[in-house]
Amino acid sequence: MQQRYDIVIVGAGMAGIAAAYALNRGGAGTIAIIDRGPPLALTSDKSTECYRNFWPGPDDAMLSLMNDSIACLAHHASRSGDRFQLRQRGYLFATARPEEIDALAAQATEVERFGGGPLRHHGVRSRGGGYPVPSYPVSPAAGFDPTLDGADLIADRSMIRDLFPYLAQDTSGVLHVRKCGALSAQQLGMYLLEEAREAGVALISADVIGIETKAGRVSGVRAVTQAGETTIEAGAVVCAAGPYLKSLTTMAGANLPLKVEAHTKISLADHLAVLPRTAPLIIWNDPIEIPWSQDERSMLAELPETARLLRTMPAGVHGRPVGAGNQALMYWTYDCEISDEPRFPMQPSEFLPDVTLRGMAVMVPGLSAYLDPMPKPYVDGGYYTKTPDNRPLIGPLAMPGAYVCGAFSGYGIMAACASGELLAAHVLATPLPNYASAFRPDRFADPAYLDRIEGLTLSGQL
Repeated sequence: MQQRYDIVIVGAGMAGIAAAYALNRGGAGTIAIIDRGPPLALTSDKSTECYRNFWPGPDDAMLSLMNDSIACLAHHASRSGDRFQLRQRGYLFATARPEEIDALAAQATEVERFGGGPLRHHGVRSRGGGYPVPSYPVSPAAGFDPTLDGADLIADRSMIRDLFPYLAQDTSGVLHVRKCGALSAQQLGMYLLEEAREAGVALISADVIGIETKAGRVSGVRAVTQAGETTIEAGAVVCAAGPYLKSLTTMAGANLPLKVEAHTKISLADHLAVLPRTAPLIIWNDPIEIPWSQDERSMLAELPETARLLRTMPAGVHGRPVGAGNQALMYWTYDCEISDEPRFPMQPSEFLPDVTLRGMAVMVPGLSAYLDPMPKPYVDGGYYTKTPDNRPLIGPLAMPGAYVCGAFSGYGIMAACASGELLAAHVLATPLPNYASAFRPDRFADPAYLDRIEGLTLSGQL
């Protein structure tokens, strides 16, 4: 094994692989990715595998990052022959509450102001009075249409039923955001990794246990391989360790405000074809009262850990068709455990599949056909690594030669390509995009910034 590299990247998830790809393309010299497990196996394959350019404020930094990343995805899809199945079917936010339509319109107007494309109204009047009714753009059945942007707000119930007949009959409004969709995260990651390795990037199986320094700057990493403990010298180290980011950056002398949040998704066979295979990612924007039977309510009320399921549940249950078969993916972050470090193997609640399906069936009533008996679901989970402002950490740490590319919460797949390019610009000292400062890790050393983000709703996640 080679014992010296110009750059060592710790973490072979999507963030680390995208950083290696961008650094290699930028001429960074010899590069190694180090991970104790196989590539893309810890967190990168645990998401809904989607992308979007719908990012409300407080500024345009997240939206600009995502627009750049989506452009990268479109480029890679074209170059690879659609290897990772980039699809642009949109995100569909749905509500049964008339007041929520105004909230969706306000969000979309803000996103339009930040550069997310125009808001088109269908069956609802703006506060300024009348307007010409635009045509409704059709999402491509496959591939990516760079001209399809912005969002369509529909408050005409007959139009909603015509376009999305599987939604609940009481759906009063939807916002269909168009430069959004899904992809195969595993195939994207393997495509980037194969390209990087063909260009000379090394992949090393090892457990990094320390970051070495010399004369006040990074000089390499200590790692444990099958052959024993070794030191791998490096001119720079990139911390891209997903849910282990806090412990790794601590080795570099950083004290970053990081938490990990457990999330679980389910998928099951939609053999009745309740969700069309061309459906967008659908999100219910309303809190949910799960319609338990009286017998179920009595049983749930007996124990504290289940009695809470009788209360009003949070908005945000979402799902989509996935893959070429009949699988439907479902996600509901109603029960998120937050901690300092991840714990594997994860132990999802035994009630989560049933509760998630019931929440989805409120939005898509046809799914209630699977409640009794419920098909055996596939349950999988991972951790979102989060900062207090729910924005990533991309840039240099205080220790010279140490960098970070991580804390991507639930949007790492969609952000990885542009984030890798941003990280490479920091390392190679090339021009930075105008949003770079929004993601620098030293923003959390600024008391004024901490005051500014306190109390703001910045989650931007589903």
